[in-house]
Amino acid sequence: VQLQASGGGLVHTGGSLRLSCAASGGSFNDYSMGWFRQRPGKEREYVGSINTSGGNAYYAQPVRGRFRISRDNAKSMVYLEMNNVNVGDAAVYYCAADTGAPMWMTETTVLYWGQGTQVTVSS
Repeated sequence: VQLQASGGGLVHTGGSLRLSCAASGGSFNDYSMGWFRQRPGKEREYVGSINTSGGNAYYAQPVRGRFRISRDNAKSMVYLEMNNVNVGDAAVYYCAADTGAPMWMTETTVLYWGQGTQVTVSS
């Protein structure tokens, strides 16, 4: 499975941004999908994930209530809607695919990674 993330860019504090991730080369519906991010000087961290049907999503505490993950299985796309962005959200964002349950998704369970898209936040 190949994953191509896009949609990163510059956003002002309090603003919104939507990241997209296009999947190809596999059966998209078989994978839980997730987003991770790597902030400057930090380890890559889990942001959130969504189950195969798109009916259930899970979020890390720092983004809960501000970010929303969705997917369109017909288009093999997964999205990360970022709202009320703050400077702590500035990072390279990666989409990820995993065959396990989304609530247990970690860096070690991810099978496929996208290439990352940069989000810059100005205050």
